[in-house]
Amino acid sequence: MRSPGGILLISCYELGHQPFQLALFDAMLQQAGYAPVIVDTAVEELTDETICRARLVAISVPMHTALRLGQQVALRVRSINPHAHICFYGLYALLNADYLFQDTIDSAIGGEYEIPFLNLVAALEEVRGRPQGIAPTMDGVEEGHIDSSIAGVTTLQSNGGSWIKRTPYIVPTRLHLPSPDHYARLETNGALLLAGYTETTRGCKHTCLHCPITPVYNGRFFAIPAEIVLADINAQLEQGVRHITFGDPDFFNGPAHAMRITRALHEKYPGITFDATIKIEHLLKHRHLLPELRSLGCAFIVSAVESLNDNVLRHLEKGHTSADISEVFDLMAQVEIPLRPSLMPFSPWETLESYITLLNFVEERRIIEHIDPVHFSIRLLLPPGSALLTTPDSRQWLRELDAAAFTFRWQHPDPRMDALHRKVAILVEEADRAKSNPVETFFHIKAIALAAAGKSLNGLEEKQYEGYGAPKALPHLTETWFC
Repeated sequence: MRSPGGILLISCYELGHQPFQLALFDAMLQQAGYAPVIVDTAVEELTDETICRARLVAISVPMHTALRLGQQVALRVRSINPHAHICFYGLYALLNADYLFQDTIDSAIGGEYEIPFLNLVAALEEVRGRPQGIAPTMDGVEEGHIDSSIAGVTTLQSNGGSWIKRTPYIVPTRLHLPSPDHYARLETNGALLLAGYTETTRGCKHTCLHCPITPVYNGRFFAIPAEIVLADINAQLEQGVRHITFGDPDFFNGPAHAMRITRALHEKYPGITFDATIKIEHLLKHRHLLPELRSLGCAFIVSAVESLNDNVLRHLEKGHTSADISEVFDLMAQVEIPLRPSLMPFSPWETLESYITLLNFVEERRIIEHIDPVHFSIRLLLPPGSALLTTPDSRQWLRELDAAAFTFRWQHPDPRMDALHRKVAILVEEADRAKSNPVETFFHIKAIALAAAGKSLNGLEEKQYEGYGAPKALPHLTETWFC
């Protein structure tokens, strides 16, 4: 194996599963003849010694939480090993590159990042092979800087843009990752099963305005060959995994592809279960596939409901309505697949009344157990490049860029909603830390919302909780969802 002074691949947070992106990069680099070091700081220690040996440090930032944690790691790397080249890759890398170039990173890659990253590795190796070449730093271009012509690689000197071209996919390598027992499990019927993760597609053909995928992929998506997906699943099953999360932004972007993979999985491993994320409109359009999906082992489906306020859904261009949401809940009950909605109930267009309507809907349908309490606190994030920044009404609520927090600030037209968000966020964080009963937490949230609307409580939340009945035990992952 050869290596340009040491490649260090780091993941900080990937929703409680083995870091898929690191598994991909490991396989790709091994195939190219390199021997990277892999560290997942979510479950293992990153030592000073490991940092000192690295010449290239690549940090995966597929989501906002991962970005914030990744910046902390990068600054530590910079202080210990100032000559290392630090690269961020993933959805949030390019969106926040301007700020990150100030003191954190040397390069950023977005989109289908594998080929640009390989070209970056080759460029760094070439520079370091020159007689006067040393590791690039952020102090200037004279110290062995990489050329500005690497397509898909953005540096302080050049904007490579998103690399949206089909990647020659290979099977991820998982042997060098922490074992699956370090990560989330599926809790079902009183049992805890090791849970794995893979993806069948990249990008998304939809362009919901609040989604970070939209400014990067702009409606493009790519299918990963079924044989590669199945080989990756097989490698995880050999490590003891008994449940698979399909982490595609939308599993039914290519429904024929999704069904081909789940049929093959069930035929070879009939006892293995899985979950997937599917849009409301796709659940309705492809409803004929749902009974079969259930028979193939689907334990639950996640769907980005976001809100029951049709005005909100129009502003986000979600492609569904509140009536569609009600219909999907009925449909999923019929096919006996639990629907676990993800929510974003704090946006400039949500109202206090519609927030309470959402809570009433959840209570009346007896679906409190379907939703992790944190979802009732999720507030719209507006990273640089968000498609919402240029919408006609943005001047009414958009405020300054908080670059250090990687988002534009915004203010709700109704001050009660901003105050409610702060209270709900504190409540759910404390409840999660205390491992409180989610149903009880829900009614505390509802009590706060009613109080914001000037409703008298008089112990209302306790009475509602007592009248809700015995909580349902639904299949779910033990990692609470965060963005």
